Amino acid sequence: MGALLTVLFLLVVQAGLVLHVRATAVDCASEGARFGALAGSSPAAGAERTRQLLRTSLSPRYAEDVSAGVVDAGGVPTVEVRVRAPLPVVGLVGVGRALDVRGHAVQEEASP
Repeated sequence: MGALLTVLFLLVVQAGLVLHVRATAVDCASEGARFGALAGSSPAAGAERTRQLLRTSLSPRYAEDVSAGVVDAGGVPTVEVRVRAPLPVVGLVGVGRALDVRGHAVQEEASP
């Protein structure tokens, strides 16, 4: 009975860690997109900002595959930052690039 409760507890903790890592990656990608969408900035600057945030909040492994670009969202130029990172299976040790999240922000126009 005790072993079953221990396994159940560890599964709940791991599920919470997976949700935390995903939410943090989404937040970092969104913040990077907002940074890259500022007037005078660039999508590349947004990707670098995302990498910095991921290194600080999770681990450098989670910042290895970050890309950014401008996409068309209903006729509006939008900065998209994409993060592909390991999905944590045991602790923060994860599998490949199973976690794939994106952040978006409308690109600002420079004022005259």
